[in-house]
Amino acid sequence: MTTTDRPMPPLQADERATLAGWLDFYRATLLGKCDGLTDDQLRTPAAPPSTLTLLGLVQHAAEVERNWFRRVLLGEDVPAIYDGADDASGHDGGFDLADDATFAAARATWEDEVARSRDACAARGLDETSPFMGGQVTLRWVYSHMIGEYARHAGHADLLRERIDGATGT
Repeated sequence: MTTTDRPMPPLQADERATLAGWLDFYRATLLGKCDGLTDDQLRTPAAPPSTLTLLGLVQHAAEVERNWFRRVLLGEDVPAIYDGADDASGHDGGFDLADDATFAAARATWEDEVARSRDACAARGLDETSPFMGGQVTLRWVYSHMIGEYARHAGHADLLRERIDGATGT
């Protein structure tokens, strides 16, 4: 199933390299779940009543990257990427699909946001803070949160992929 290169997180590294390694591992895991599928398959929802799709997960990942690394960490005032992504629940959206949404476009957007995220982290120390919810949040916390975010959605992607074509795995 997987043709996406998925780097093994370092086994002996400092904290920053370990956190970045695990985040990259889970980023690649999510993309790998989409390998070899058509746009129609990537738009296939899990099971009623859920409308969750692999394509929606990739769009959501782009929104989450933008939110945590650009809005929170850098304090940028950037709009949502996808219509309705800034929903009232406070969740980063992107799950809903436009009629013309394609994996190629979603992946390109996601890759751009990941590149911007890496740039945002490059010059910051793990203990540097940014304003968040009336307090401060460290880069370490954002890395940890994003690892959990991607790991959770990689699990969702596993189930979606298995429902689409029976493929399972790492």
